[in-house]
Amino acid sequence: MKYRFISDSHTHSECSFDGNDSVIMMCEQASGTGLYSITITDHCECNEYYEKNVRDDIERSLRDISKARAMYSDRLRVYTGIELGQPVQDEKAAREAVSLGYYDFILGSLHNLRGEQDFYFLEYTEENTDRLLRRYFTEMLELVDQNMFDCLAHFDYPLRYIIGNSGIKVNYKDYQEMTDEILSALVRNDKALEINTSGLRQVIGRTLPDIEILKRFRELGGKYVTLGSDAHRWGDIGSGIEQGLDLLSRCGYTHFTVYDRREPHLLPIM
Repeated sequence: MKYRFISDSHTHSECSFDGNDSVIMMCEQASGTGLYSITITDHCECNEYYEKNVRDDIERSLRDISKARAMYSDRLRVYTGIELGQPVQDEKAAREAVSLGYYDFILGSLHNLRGEQDFYFLEYTEENTDRLLRRYFTEMLELVDQNMFDCLAHFDYPLRYIIGNSGIKVNYKDYQEMTDEILSALVRNDKALEINTSGLRQVIGRTLPDIEILKRFRELGGKYVTLGSDAHRWGDIGSGIEQGLDLLSRCGYTHFTVYDRREPHLLPIM
């Protein structure tokens, strides 16, 4: 293994609505492949929290992670996390979810716009893509200003489907004012940006975000970057993390970030 500290800070167990495997199976994979740490960040889709009784899944996740921490304490750092999806769409639900237990790490994410389905289900055309992206970045800025998380997940999530599935080209320069505002707000709030490596396993074939946004985050003063596979099955644990570290190094960073008790800890890339 090229790197000493391989850490996967974005993973989903069977306690997520779209997860497949137990926390124990995921930790066993992380331990067996020599990872330094794993953070389980099961979903909390805040806009569906009360409708789908998400609380039960979160509480189960917290129990399962606690058991895994005890089982793997001598060979793997297991951190307790949660992914808050759409917290600006139901702040009451987000605050309740955060109050349910002890967390090391809270991801903030935006999987769908108000009144829309997940970006995965939308149809994209040359005509509607610009409008959807502008709505996305506007709502993402709300999420960052709400300031309920430690790290912003998969910065350009819609591009998984706009570029990857629909083949529509997107020029980031068209949105630079909006993306700079989001990145600057992260810096101002002392928050992290995630390199999400799931895109390396998908048609888009790159991390979310890619080098352009990562370099700009550093230019604007960004200090903290986490890495996450966004694994929903044991076989994807740690997938793409080494490529993510390569990318981070190319952007001029010497360290990446892992969160413990909601505090950022810088670990050397090399």
